[in-house]
Amino acid sequence: MKLDRILPYARSLLERSVSKGDVVVDATIGNGNDTLFLAQLVGEHGRVYGFDIQQEAIDETTLKLEEHNMRSQVTLFKQGHETLSQVIPPVHHGSITGAVFNLGYLPGGDHTIVTRPRTTIAAIEQLLDLMAPGGMIILVIYHGHPEGAVEREYLLRFVQKIDQQEAHVLRYQFMNQQNHPPFIVAIEKR
Repeated sequence: MKLDRILPYARSLLERSVSKGDVVVDATIGNGNDTLFLAQLVGEHGRVYGFDIQQEAIDETTLKLEEHNMRSQVTLFKQGHETLSQVIPPVHHGSITGAVFNLGYLPGGDHTIVTRPRTTIAAIEQLLDLMAPGGMIILVIYHGHPEGAVEREYLLRFVQKIDQQEAHVLRYQFMNQQNHPPFIVAIEKR
């Protein structure tokens, strides 16, 4: 297949937006895969801020970062992503170049703990204020579970109303696959 699958496409968008030394956000660290990827993109002089409400995610991500000697440039918060503007230092406000959300539940974790549209939308609004022009927010939307379908609908209504003078919004989705495959919404700040 010549079309990029969802997760490789998400990463390619981040690679276009993030450079060595940049400041980025992993809004849902999960098992740490995107946190590690972002840490590699920003390098030793960059900064990654990661958020998750589950200790299991914090522990797994910390272990993964330590295994790859990438822990020093990452700050992890055991709290919701809707608090990011409160904890990201003001010196980095206006300079964030990339952010990623993997919405739904922690793979291998408790499926009753899920992301919610209210907090996700609050985090997106904050990021749009904190990002540099050209910064990119990637939402990977897993909607194959009841709460995911609800979040999908709220998010799509929200992003469609973002003023095109503020940001470009793209939806990347395979249309003919079974089992509700995830899709991407990318928001590029103007």
